Amino acid sequence: MPFTGAEKAAHNRSRMYVDGKYISFLHPLYKPGRYKSFNDAAFSSFKNLTSTKEGYVYVISNPAWPDWVKVGMAIDPTDRCGNYQTSSPYRDFTLQYAIASDDRRRDEQVAHKCLTAISSDRKGEWFKLSVEDAKNCISGINKHRT
Repeated sequence: MPFTGAEKAAHNRSRMYVDGKYISFLHPLYKPGRYKSFNDAAFSSFKNLTSTKEGYVYVISNPAWPDWVKVGMAIDPTDRCGNYQTSSPYRDFTLQYAIASDDRRRDEQVAHKCLTAISSDRKGEWFKLSVEDAKNCISGINKHRT
């Protein structure tokens, strides 16, 4: 039986949408409402952002800086890459790779140690090396965990 107008409105208020997309209640930052980005949702639920260990370690590149990649962590790497687009008039940041992590902060530190050892230069979370080298380093994180 279909919802009445009032029932449908009440049901939709219990859902979360980010950039027009439905987000499952299982997501670690789930909070009913409509948000432009996960940052908007996260800041409205800041406690969940800081306490959530799960997420991703990712590799982002931009053709404006050839041979440089950014390696970081996020709850949602696609959303994080979208946030970088605002700093580029060409919207040319590309999410190259991401791995799921049960402890994104720990795995980002492991990735940064590995990348520091093989890169020719480093500026914060930016490393001078190929996307392939970054992917290989990050894909090995879970293989070396006991």
